[in-house]
Amino acid sequence: MRSGFTRNAGLVLALILVATAPLWISAASSEPLRKSGYAVGSEQCGSGSLSFPRIQIDMKRGFCAGLVASEDDGLQFPRSIVQIPSREQFVIADMGGWGHTDGRLLLLDPHAAEGKRIKEVITGLEYPFGLAIGPDQKVYASTAETIFRFDPLASNPRGTVEVIIQGLPGRRVTLSDGTKVTESSHPMKQFIFDRLGRIFLNVGSHSDDCITRPPIAKPCPAGEGSSPLASVWMFTPPSGGIFPALKPADPNPQREIYAEGLRNSMALTVHPRFPDPGYAILQGENGRDLQDVFKPNEEINALEKGKHYGWPYCYDLSTASPEFKAVLQVGRYKNLCNNAALYRQPYSLLPPHGAPLAMLFYHGSKFPELEGKLLIDLHGYRPTGNRLLIYDVDDHGFPKLSPSPVRYQVSCASEPTRAFQTDDGPVKAASYEELISGWHRVNGARPRGAPVGMTVASDGAIWLVEDKNQTIIRIDRADSEPPAPLPCDMRSQAQIDKLVSFVKADAQKSGYLTSVRANLVEKHCVGCHTDFGLKPGQSDPEKDEAVLRFMLGQDGWMYPGDPDSGKLRIRLRGIGAEKQMPPGGERLPKTEPGYTRVLNFADYMVGKMVPGTRMRIKQGRPDREFFSKDGKVCGEIPTTKVVVVTQKDANGKPGFSRFYRPADPFLNGECSDGDGYYIQSNFLVPLL
Repeated sequence: MRSGFTRNAGLVLALILVATAPLWISAASSEPLRKSGYAVGSEQCGSGSLSFPRIQIDMKRGFCAGLVASEDDGLQFPRSIVQIPSREQFVIADMGGWGHTDGRLLLLDPHAAEGKRIKEVITGLEYPFGLAIGPDQKVYASTAETIFRFDPLASNPRGTVEVIIQGLPGRRVTLSDGTKVTESSHPMKQFIFDRLGRIFLNVGSHSDDCITRPPIAKPCPAGEGSSPLASVWMFTPPSGGIFPALKPADPNPQREIYAEGLRNSMALTVHPRFPDPGYAILQGENGRDLQDVFKPNEEINALEKGKHYGWPYCYDLSTASPEFKAVLQVGRYKNLCNNAALYRQPYSLLPPHGAPLAMLFYHGSKFPELEGKLLIDLHGYRPTGNRLLIYDVDDHGFPKLSPSPVRYQVSCASEPTRAFQTDDGPVKAASYEELISGWHRVNGARPRGAPVGMTVASDGAIWLVEDKNQTIIRIDRADSEPPAPLPCDMRSQAQIDKLVSFVKADAQKSGYLTSVRANLVEKHCVGCHTDFGLKPGQSDPEKDEAVLRFMLGQDGWMYPGDPDSGKLRIRLRGIGAEKQMPPGGERLPKTEPGYTRVLNFADYMVGKMVPGTRMRIKQGRPDREFFSKDGKVCGEIPTTKVVVVTQKDANGKPGFSRFYRPADPFLNGECSDGDGYYIQSNFLVPLL
């Protein structure tokens, strides 16, 4: 007989899964194996020696995703991938983390036995990112300051390195006004070759928006001078089309500034016929971060030599950044956002905050329906990110535009779709399909998708690199019916309201929040990427609530009851491969008295946010089921987790619990109607 919990009518009900040391795994359990957060069962994607465990990502019919490699294979922070010409192996750029020389180049043999597919070929690199095949069919790679070619199959790959471009603006830069930046925000060097052998190189901006204290009276120094940041540089090889190897004192090849005003050009591609007149060279722009989920839009830019693309002065199509009002009234940038002679509006808008990190034209035999189309992956953590898009293009490689309104998909917890628009209303844009549509986090099934690098293999399969989940994924043809989409687990506004009420009603939690807001957010975080909802004239309690609502509204920042798992803690403490925030945060515990205490307050606030009792699954219990009100089995509590339960006997039912975040969809959505769940209490014990 199922026994109920002790009645406690004053508690709102929640169940939170807390990551701790593994507890037990029942011999009778059918729980699937998990790799990098993905549930891996017996179903496969692919065939023969290129058959890999199928992972449950919501995809276009006819496609499936196989997990080739994970953190179990030693991946740390993979960022890009390319296939070695005429070979079955691939090269992976793995940054290792945000340490300055943690980066590695890896060799992947997908035909090797599991656990033996990856080996290191070059180590000790600073921010390796870009990978490309040159016109000589050799593998080229980039670090923060160089581009080089090498032979990954040699017995000593490092001994084959030939630097062809050096001395690029890296982690430490000096701006045109003499300002020295010790940690540039965008030091990674993405690059592509065109068919003439020229290199187009991303030189990212040093910051998100170039704003220190508005109003700004002078142009952004990062975009000025003979070597501007936030630009795409073009290097031209000598006759013959191959760049020579450089000695340390040699000058770089001929260089031109091809396009300016591009915050961070991680997604770059050229049509195979470029530079024939009228053929596309495209860039996916990562726009500035703002609190507003729907502003500004990201961009697809059609690059033209000598043009300016707006950063940081213009966004969307022709909206002027208010912080640069004075700059836009005089000089070179006077009325820039409406100056067609200098400024080029985006060719099309992309979903806001989607973060395009790779794009390519598909050419391959496996998916004839994709031939010639443009693929763009979205890495962003906002509701519009974590997708893979397909664009129809014209004969010159430009995405086909449609009149407004053109709608894009948003997370299932927000508006299902939204029209591309600016401050002036809906605008025309390129419409697209989603090859990968549902890649939000679903506990027990998959993590939130984080695609970065992308390439098409010689057999036509699409390969993706995920940095946050440390995985390599291969997309193949699927003949079977796709599985049903997994449920949404984004936090709703009603859930945010309830969580805010928990904090406001408790003096201790409110005190934690005030300290975090005043001593962390306002002191170190505002202006880096967002204003955290803070506005002039707010009272301190209003500021506290605005900051809390903002953080609760960001996917994965906070998991109430589980401070160890949220991105807030991971980023503030620089755990794993995550870049530590705020910039220079690794020094603050030693240089700022009380800083560590503030970080602890943030953990306390998250850990104690929901009232309740932490419970541990009893050893040896195979019965771990959730139930709906009518007795329907919803799913199982995972064996390796601690459970936090706010206790109440609801209408005589055992262990009733309403889910907040992370609204655990082990339940596959069938019991997630907001009415709550029942938990067998006879296999839970208080966690001391």
